[in-house]
Amino acid sequence: MPRSSAPEIALLRETLSLYGRSWPDEHASVTLFTGLLDEADAPMPGADPFSRERLGGHFTASSWLVDRSGTRVLLTHHRKLERWLQLGGHADGDRDLARVALREAEEESGLSGLTVEPEMFDLDRHWIPERGDVPGHWHYDVRYVVHAGDDEGYVVSEESHDLAWRSIDEILADASSDESMLRMAKKWMERAGKG
Repeated sequence: MPRSSAPEIALLRETLSLYGRSWPDEHASVTLFTGLLDEADAPMPGADPFSRERLGGHFTASSWLVDRSGTRVLLTHHRKLERWLQLGGHADGDRDLARVALREAEEESGLSGLTVEPEMFDLDRHWIPERGDVPGHWHYDVRYVVHAGDDEGYVVSEESHDLAWRSIDEILADASSDESMLRMAKKWMERAGKG
């Protein structure tokens, strides 16, 4: 995908700043993501932070894909990571991370009629272990809320072992839930006035 213009970088910088003001206890994460974003202004060859070829770490985007009632989220049993996680993937050069989150949600779920909120919902920097000829590296994952449309009948893609709608209350009650999944579930419940 061709590189986008500087306004998309400026918009990401602005939404990161807004996220930092909304979640002041996540200042360290915002600083890490802003530092990586600074490299997008004039990336060296092979160092574009929106490209998976930047092995020091790169941007990814994922979706907190909620059903119409706002009480369930669609999760994937990730084929490579062998865990239940939110849908998402690599930016692959696209600087509009909300668009990346929406595209990945559509591709991985087979759902149509999805809509994405433009604000960042969560930030998570996590280590991806070595796999084959790809060394271990950091994913700087920007998460967005994506809303399901009328059709909630998903199709399992080749990237997943399975997909499932899971109750957000169930995620909160499950001690084995991934830390970032718990954080997003808490944020969602706070937003819904239930936290």
